[in-house]
Amino acid sequence: MSKQHKERDGLLDYGYEELDTDDIDEYFRDENKYVQLPWEDLMGMRVTSGSVTLEKDPQNLIGISIGGGAPYCPCLYVVQIFDNTPAAKEGTLASGDEIVGVNRTSVKGRTKVEVARQIQAVKVAIATVAVGEVVINYNKLHAEPKDGKSLDIVLKKMKHRVVETMNTSTADALGLSRAILCNGMALYILSKFDKEFWFCFCTDGLVKKLEELEKTAQMYQGLSDHTKRLLKAFFELSQAHRAFGDVFAGIGVREPQPAASEAFTQFGEAHREIEKYAIQTLKTVKPMIHDLHTYLSKAVPDTRLTIRKYLDAKFEYLSYCLKVKEMDDEEYSYAALQEPLYRVETGNYEYRLVLRCRQDARTRFAKMRSDVLVKMELLDNKHVQDIVFQLQRLVTAMAKYHNDSHAVLKVAEVFPIEVDLSRSTFTYDTSTQFEDDNEEEEEEGEENEEDEQEEQQEESRVHDQELINMN
Repeated sequence: MSKQHKERDGLLDYGYEELDTDDIDEYFRDENKYVQLPWEDLMGMRVTSGSVTLEKDPQNLIGISIGGGAPYCPCLYVVQIFDNTPAAKEGTLASGDEIVGVNRTSVKGRTKVEVARQIQAVKVAIATVAVGEVVINYNKLHAEPKDGKSLDIVLKKMKHRVVETMNTSTADALGLSRAILCNGMALYILSKFDKEFWFCFCTDGLVKKLEELEKTAQMYQGLSDHTKRLLKAFFELSQAHRAFGDVFAGIGVREPQPAASEAFTQFGEAHREIEKYAIQTLKTVKPMIHDLHTYLSKAVPDTRLTIRKYLDAKFEYLSYCLKVKEMDDEEYSYAALQEPLYRVETGNYEYRLVLRCRQDARTRFAKMRSDVLVKMELLDNKHVQDIVFQLQRLVTAMAKYHNDSHAVLKVAEVFPIEVDLSRSTFTYDTSTQFEDDNEEEEEEGEENEEDEQEEQQEESRVHDQELINMN
């Protein structure tokens, strides 16, 4: 292989020798054939070779955009793989991969426009290539996303995150106008290179959905608190019914008149039954609080976490888009000054690494957006179904309680109750009403007699002692 540069058609030719047609299949078949050239700076990344056959779509496209090429860059590379295209469905090519041949023809030293026309020109059968098929020979760039996540990307990501919730005046006051401009640039990039994602960004209703989620969470929290207060008041009411029933049952037991006693007892038992119905209602409604708590403590926080991950992927994708834009501007400025740019002349591997990272970030962003939309839809459906179910449970339980209570009280229609007021209804036994006073008087009389006996005995002892002294 010759390493001498030579002029060809006014463009730089980087000295790749022309291979015979018989040898080119063998040349592109060896996946380990890649050898680093003296002028290349791989930045520690690994490169392997291969080929892929892509069948064109009805629009005569394979779904890639090409960058680099003569006269400034010694290689051509894939800038972007578009969704739902032959290249995207096949999955071999990725952003940053070098294109070294098209249909067994080397593209070294050509411009990206020439290579694009060469791909578009494939419309009829050529040699062993089927109609509408393009064979792309490539050098695969093996890079990890962490390799391209520099401090600059982290700072850009932080700017996007900070500016997301700011208005223009606040950002100007804090000196973050550049960050606002970055957002505009990123959206410009999306609108130019990725219209589908630009539409997603401009019509992103997830922020609005998050606000609706917060409102729903507040409504559930209020419903849970109100249900707790309702159950507490309901329990206190049931205890009042029980106490009321105990009082009337006690009156019925001690009422001397049989008719009145039976009426009071029946009325008291009815209130005891109402208390039992209330306890059953509480057991039915109590799981409602647990279900509401599950929604608040698990479903909503999990959705919030997914949205935060989605926003993180969104800001990272925007940061890489902005980095690509800045590097493009740098290339244009050097080209305008006819000045060489080291990274471009050495294979533009840094730029290709950022392209790969942007593609990976875009893939993560698309996946996270899909997950968020699915979770939000499921949460909305659960919210609608759950709130209907909970309200039906509450209304059904309360209706059953009131119907059962009404049926019990309807059976216990004991009023008016006939009571004989000629004697006190609440004087249950008059035969011993003065027994306590008589017992006290008898005890006092006995004590007085004992005192008199003791006084007499004392006087007798004193008299006897006087007689003894006189003798």
